[in-house]
Amino acid sequence: MKTFLFSIIAVAVFSFSFHPAADTGFVTEKFKVLGNCGMCKARIEQALKVEGVRYAVWDQETKIVTVKFNPKVVTLDELHQKCADVGHDTDKVRAKDEVYANLHSCCLYDRDML
Repeated sequence: MKTFLFSIIAVAVFSFSFHPAADTGFVTEKFKVLGNCGMCKARIEQALKVEGVRYAVWDQETKIVTVKFNPKVVTLDELHQKCADVGHDTDKVRAKDEVYANLHSCCLYDRDML
């Protein structure tokens, strides 16, 4: 009975503490970012850890990053550039050749995939 009562209280507290309005102003976008491996995933997601970004998750299989961000703080074009700055081409921005060339050998993706 105590466990049941505790569960009900925990659910009630969680329900009242969750505020969907806290995400006001945030949008979710997806875009293609080329890469190959877990190191690429870590590099891409780290590059997108900037002010205004709630989260960024890159899927290695689909090569799609999902980013939740506040466009009043950071633009989608800036997020594309952040990926390119660390050596990963997006469907809008190509990384500089010298940055791409300095990636680990397993991270050197086929640049003609876009």
